Amino acid sequence: MKITWFGHSCFRIDTGSSSILIDPFLSFNPTFANSGLTLNQAIKGVTHVALTHGHEDHTGDTAAVCKDTGAPLLAVHELATYFAGQGVDKVDPGNTGGTLYHKDFDLSFVPAWHSASHMVDGRPVYLGACCGLVIATREGKTIYHMGDTAIFSDMALINEIYAPSIGFVPIGDRYTMGAKTAALACKRFFKFKTIVPCHYGTFPALDQTADKFLAEMEGTGVVVPKVGVPFEA
Repeated sequence: MKITWFGHSCFRIDTGSSSILIDPFLSFNPTFANSGLTLNQAIKGVTHVALTHGHEDHTGDTAAVCKDTGAPLLAVHELATYFAGQGVDKVDPGNTGGTLYHKDFDLSFVPAWHSASHMVDGRPVYLGACCGLVIATREGKTIYHMGDTAIFSDMALINEIYAPSIGFVPIGDRYTMGAKTAALACKRFFKFKTIVPCHYGTFPALDQTADKFLAEMEGTGVVVPKVGVPFEA
C-alpha cells in the first residue's frame, strides 16, 4: 500500500488496483501549491473520491476530480446528493455506522465531533454529518482518517470494532484537536503502528508544524511525510 499526503487533510491511498483520494482540497491549498505538483499529477489514476464532511477546505476540487477521472464519490447522503446536483455522475452515499463495499476495500463512516456545512450563495447549507472514515483494505491493513474532530471517548469503540493500524490524525488546534489532545487520543484509544498528522500548517490560525505533536508522542510511530511524496505503509 502507498500513501501520499497532499497537505491539510488530503490523502491518496493506493491499494490493489484502487486509488482513493480523500478530502481533495488542492487548488486553493497553499501547502499543496508549495509542493510544485499540479492538480493533474495528484489525481492521475484516481478511482474513488471520499469525503469526511462538507467544509470547503475538505471538499475542494471534488466535483472537478470526479468529472475528470470518472471516479465515484463516497460520502454521507446529503453531501453525495449535493455533489450529484453539481454534476458528479457517480455517487455512493452512506451514513454514520454504515459501510460501502468495493473491490479492494470497505469504507465505513464513523462519528466525528465537528460541524459540517458549505457556503452556497453566501449562506451556510447543512451537508450531513461530519464523519471519520475507516478504510479496511484487502491487503489486511486498516486506515482511520479521523476527519476534523475533537477527542471523544467513543474512539475506544471505533478501535474495538475496526482495530485500525494506521491513523490520519488532525493536530492543528482551533478547529480540531491540538497536539496534546491528539496525542492523548492516539495513546489512550488506539494501537496504531503508523500515525500521520494532518490539518496543520495550511492557514495562519493553525499550528504551523507537527513539532508539538511529535514531542507529545515522543516520536513513537509518527510519520511526517513530505507533501506529494508517497510512502509505503
